Amino acid sequence: MKSKQYAVIGMGRFGSSVAMSLYKLGYEVLAIDSSEQRMQEVSGMVTHAVQADSTDEEALRALGIRNFDVVVVAIGQDIQSSILTTLILKDMGVPLLVVKAQTELHGKVLKKIGADKVIFPERDMGLRVAHHLISPNILDFIELSDDYSIVELKASANMIGQTLRQLDIRAKYGCNVMALKTGDKMNISPNADDTIRPEDILVVVGENDQLRHLERAYAEVAK
Repeated sequence: MKSKQYAVIGMGRFGSSVAMSLYKLGYEVLAIDSSEQRMQEVSGMVTHAVQADSTDEEALRALGIRNFDVVVVAIGQDIQSSILTTLILKDMGVPLLVVKAQTELHGKVLKKIGADKVIFPERDMGLRVAHHLISPNILDFIELSDDYSIVELKASANMIGQTLRQLDIRAKYGCNVMALKTGDKMNISPNADDTIRPEDILVVVGENDQLRHLERAYAEVAK
């Protein structure tokens, strides 16, 4: 199955963090910014880096932007460019459009003009957003160190009705289910024979490479 392709527009601190995080997770990433210097800074850390004006519809068409599965608009302080870029991309039929907002009002405008998801950088780290983009089943991502992290994984359809023993996440992915969340209740010592229910959330800890395999597996399931 073809891996998802991502385009990230705006290589400020937030945009470059999302782009590089997605690339490190093994995805094809096109980075776009109007600044040549910024493109040079990230060129070795993404699949393709292109200097272009995102408010120029012809330039975006030439890049084949509508062929990308997800486009992230992470333009900095220029709210006008952010809104215009969003309008152009929506009109071009981008499948999933994720846009960074500066303020609550900016966010409301973005929603009204068709942004599928609005992100507020002060609340959403670039790496966390990258994980959310990869799999809608990943609810949260917490980096413990350079090598280890914790993810909150929403139970997917093929998990429901199975026990933790049957899922055998440790043997398949080398990760440990450290807790099960159901609504407001948290089971911090789940039993191997506990059955996964539709509203359950698995709290999983592991090495980043192993979690990556787990995320990819459930990203495919979620499609």
